[in-house]
Formats: sequence, C-alpha cells, structure tokens
Amino acid sequence: MWSSRLFWRLFLTYASVTIVASVVFVVIFLKWQQEAVEVEVRQRMQDEAEVLLHIADPSWVASEVPLEELRATWQPKLEALGREVGTRLTLVLADGIVLADSATDARRLENHRDRPEILEAASVGVGFSTRGSRSVGEPFEYCAVRVGSREAPRGFVRVALPWTPFESRLQATARLVWSTAVVVLVCTLALTYWLAWRLVHPLETLTQAAQAIEAGNLGQEVLVASRDEIGMLAGAFNRMSRELASRVDQLQVKTRQSSEQSELLETVLGSMIEGVVVIDAQQRILYANVAAGPLLDLPATQAVGRSLFEAARHPRVQKVIEQALLGEQPERIEYAVPRTNAIVALIALPLPGQPTPGAVLVLHDVSELRRLENLRSEFVSNVSHELKTPLTTIQAYTETLLDGAIDDAAHNRQFLQRIDEQAERLHRLILDLLSLARIEAAEEAFELQPVSIDEAVRLCVAEHQAVADSKGISLVSQPAADKVVVWGDEEGLRTVLNNLVDNAIKYTPAAGRVSIRWHVDGRRAVIEVEDTGIGIPKQHQLRIFERFYRVDKARSRELGGTGLGLSIVKHWVQVFAGSVEVASETGRGSTFTIRLPMVGSLL
Repeated sequence: MWSSRLFWRLFLTYASVTIVASVVFVVIFLKWQQEAVEVEVRQRMQDEAEVLLHIADPSWVASEVPLEELRATWQPKLEALGREVGTRLTLVLADGIVLADSATDARRLENHRDRPEILEAASVGVGFSTRGSRSVGEPFEYCAVRVGSREAPRGFVRVALPWTPFESRLQATARLVWSTAVVVLVCTLALTYWLAWRLVHPLETLTQAAQAIEAGNLGQEVLVASRDEIGMLAGAFNRMSRELASRVDQLQVKTRQSSEQSELLETVLGSMIEGVVVIDAQQRILYANVAAGPLLDLPATQAVGRSLFEAARHPRVQKVIEQALLGEQPERIEYAVPRTNAIVALIALPLPGQPTPGAVLVLHDVSELRRLENLRSEFVSNVSHELKTPLTTIQAYTETLLDGAIDDAAHNRQFLQRIDEQAERLHRLILDLLSLARIEAAEEAFELQPVSIDEAVRLCVAEHQAVADSKGISLVSQPAADKVVVWGDEEGLRTVLNNLVDNAIKYTPAAGRVSIRWHVDGRRAVIEVEDTGIGIPKQHQLRIFERFYRVDKARSRELGGTGLGLSIVKHWVQVFAGSVEVASETGRGSTFTIRLPMVGSLL
C-alpha cells in the first residue's frame, strides 16, 4: 500500500483539497469575525459619541468662555462620565486643542488636529481610527463626531475604547476555530485515507495477482468483499484466471505433444540422407534439414526466411517449383551443383490446400550412383576388352593349329606356348577380378587382427627374390628398429606387398634396385616400396589406382600385367583403415607409401 502510486495520488489530492478548503474557510471566517467585531465596536462608539453630544452642554464650545474655565468645568464631568460608561471620552475644540479627557489631564495632551479620526470627522462628520495612544501607550479604537457644519466646525466629540480586549477575543476565537479546523481536518484525512485504502487495496490485490499470472503462477484468485464495480471486477478476474489456467494447461499439453512430434520429425528429417526443403507460396524457405545444404549449395542454418531463388540460383529448380506451386503433377529432374559438381535428383510436391500454400522439395545426391554407373559401364567395357584380347589370341592360334599348323613341327609348339601364355594371362585376370570383387563385397566382414610387417615383408622378399635375381635387380628390405605390428589381414597385407614389389620389379631395368623399408610415425606404421625404374608421369599418378588403368598399355600387356594390381592394393589398404600414395619422377623411379594403424591405435 505504501508503494502504491494510485493510493498516494488519491490521498494526497483529496488531502490537499481538504487542507486548502479548511484554511480558506478559517481565514475567511476569521476575517469576517474581525470585520464584524470592528463594525460592532465602531457602532457602539458612534452611539456613545452621539449620546455624549446630546448630553453635553453646548456651552463647552462657546468661544467667549475662557479655555481654563471650560476645562475646569468639563474635565471632572468627563472623568466621572468616563468611569460610569467605561469609555475614554475626549472633547476637542475646532482648532484641535483638547478641552477635556476622561483618562488624563487635558493640559498635558498635544493638539489633536492631525489625528486621523479628527481629520476624517472634519471631512465627513464621523471618523474612525485604530492606533496606539501616545498618552496611554496601548492600542485604541477611536471614533470622532464633528460638532457643527463641515464649513464651520465648532469642535469634536471623541470616544476611545482599548483594542486589546477585542483583540484577545478575536485571538481566542481564532484559536477555537483553528483547533476545530485541525480536528475536523484530521478526521477528514483519516476518512480520506480509509476511503483511498478501500478503493486502492482491491486494485493492488488484483495487480499483484495479475503480476503473479504474468510470472507464470496461474490460477490466482482474489478475495474482495465489496459488491460494487471493484467487486464485480474481482469476480470477473477470478473467472478469467480459472479459465486462463485451464486453457494454458490444455495448451501446454498440446505444445508438449507438438514439441515431441516436432522433435521426432526433426530427428527423422535431420537423420535423412535426402535433403528436405519446405517453402511457402512466395518461395521463402520455411525449413531446410542439414542434408539440403550441400545439395542446394546453401548454408542450412542461414537459409530459413530467404528466397529459395536467392539462396540457390538453379533455373531448372525454379521451374519445377513454379510448376509445383501451380498444383501440377510433380516432375523429377536432375541438376548439377556448380561449385561441387554434385548431381542431385529433385522432386517438388505441392502442399495440400487451395490455393497451394507452398511446396516440399525432396533432394537426393545421385552423384555416387551416376559415378558407379559410369564405373560399371567402364568396367564392363574394360573387362570385355581385357578378356577379349587373350580369348581372341587363343582362338586365332587354335584355328591356325586346326587348319593344319598342328602338323608343322617347326611352329606348332610355338603356337601352343602362345595359347598357354594367353590362358595364363586370362587366369591371372580372372583371379584378380575375383580378388577385387571379394574385397569390395566383404569390406565389413573382414576381421582385422595384429599382423607383423617384418614377417609379411620376409615372405614377400623370399617369393620375389628369384625373379629379381634373374633380372639382375637388387631386392632389399630395410626393417625398423623394433618389431612393427599393424591391424590388418595377413593374406591381404601379403597381397599388397606382392603387387607393389611385382610392379616394381617389372618396371625396373636390369641393375636396378627395389627397396622395402618400414618405420613408425606416431601411431601409424609407414611402409615404403621404392624402385629405380622408369617412373610414372605426373599426369597419370592420380589415376593409376583405377581398374585397368595403364600408363603404357602395350608395355603393360607385354609384361603380363592385368591392370588391376594397384586397384587391389588401394582396396586392401582402405579395408585396413590406411592410406596409399605415390611419389614418382619419370626416369628416376617411384616410391609407394602405405600408412597403416598400429596395434593399440584403434582401441
């Protein structure tokens, strides 16, 4: 209550009005009282002066009688008469000389011609004045009455009353009035305080309840006993509070359900590999999941609220969206993202409603699918070509033998050797294809286990030593300081080493050198196969791990290569969670580097 601005505004307003009204009333009343007393006193004094004028012998104004004789006659009379009526009486001659005075010896009084009441009486007949008496030394009320005409005044009769008794009476009256006013004012202020409190307290209670509701404490009710408008307001507030609490409870239940459904939907959409974008009729983005960002080449976190055409400038996308917003049948298109060169399939579905309030775009990255289709097509073409060559050769030599060359003792054996070579090549090609297919089909099925690099290199060197010696190539191994164990498959690691060493020996001329070395780099083991062979041109280094890719196709076929060895190496290394790279310079040899996780690094 003490902090209520409305209470203090009401209370102080009414209190100020009451105080001002009380003060004005008291001041007016006291002013009126003083004027009434003055009128009463002056009327009394005028009456006494008129009576004295009629009682006195006119001889006191006779000019032929000596002044001292007149004083001797009238001084005692005035003193006696003044004591009788309790009033100071004075006879003043026309020239202002005091003839007699009931309060003091007239001879000691100065000339009264300049007294205000005498001057006023000489002018209008009767004069009044309130002032201090020079002879007595206290304030008096004076009344003078002229004797004779204005043109020829004969003298003045003056009556004086002390003002102190009247002033005391006025002060007593003022004290009584002020005391009464203060008591009435205090009572009025108390009543004003009570009325303001009675008016503001229910409103303050309602305000506190409303603030509690604003803070989230629903179901607030107030108790107001009055049946006036404030009581009606309190009742309406209670009903509103109960209804609001009920509605909020229902809304919270629905909001919680909607939130759960929204979170579920957000989780589902967020986990989808397909991009989902929702737009309104003005093509503003309402929602875009994470997968939609790279598919439309836009930042998903900044896409909401932006125009789709502004965020993703794809004319074909724009056309499909316009068709969907017109309610036409959805059309599936594919387009390329310029920055990433990704191929994206898009279908736009209109949202239900008439007119259509928006559309849903579903996007799917088909880059890998298209790449695999191209690879499959290229693989089929390459396999067909690789298989066709030895088969054609075998067929040609077989037909030649059947046509009679089998009886040619000088050449039939040579033809059969060629058939055997092509059959062996065909056999190796089929084995490599089966090995590659096995790796690609069962990458998740391999159970990796600790494999010693030292042992795998030892077996590889032993297997290729004879071939290297026959070509005059030095095949050496440079082991690490300690034994190195990696996660892998024993057969797969041997296949990787065999393919790399076999290629190195094939493409290294006589008196060359092939080195196998390994060491530890952090938590990975590094295996390097280095040769001093013909090297690989830089423009071919990024593609040598592709199937059937050959730098020099004629030389590769001449050496019996299938074109799948490095592709098998790459797939096995990926199965081991490792990496392979090549560094080569034409005419100076090549170095293949394999990095594999060591035992303990995957734990």
